[in-house]
Amino acid sequence: MEVIDSKLAGVKLIKPKVFNDDRGFFLETFQAFRYREQADIHFDFVQDNHSRSKKGGLRGLHFQINHPQGKLVRCVVGEVFDAIVDINPNSDTFGQWDGFRISAENKHQIWVPPGYAHGFQVLSDIADFEYKCTDYYDPTDEGCLLWNDPQVAIDWPLKEEPLLSEKDKAGSLLSDLK
Repeated sequence: MEVIDSKLAGVKLIKPKVFNDDRGFFLETFQAFRYREQADIHFDFVQDNHSRSKKGGLRGLHFQINHPQGKLVRCVVGEVFDAIVDINPNSDTFGQWDGFRISAENKHQIWVPPGYAHGFQVLSDIADFEYKCTDYYDPTDEGCLLWNDPQVAIDWPLKEEPLLSEKDKAGSLLSDLK
């Protein structure tokens, strides 16, 4: 696999090796030893999640406050724009973001270490999004950074108003995070 470092510390784009033939394709989506050795991911995963969203749907920018989750994410149907924001006020890249197009076609993965806000916007008619988490989801510990915070200024590919949950509409500004 090929591992490409993001401008955000610890965030990585992972391009798995895909074996194609006349039957279709095969790839390993996770193998603990290889991901530790090649991608420097030294976490145990305790929960897997799968979501389906419509075009224009935007989920995020989510994080957990006291029990941050690392996430190994991939899109298995369709295409998404995946966005990660550094919300650590002690970081050199605090408030900066990076984004990646990941899809069923390119089979790329993103490693989002604990301590980042994460979200995605659906670019295809539908998208199935899967992610492995390093800690359990706790609804009493969740935070949400506003998707269109002007201080962060993510350049979302779809410019129309996104489909949002009530929680995501009420996200916090970066300046309000403690």
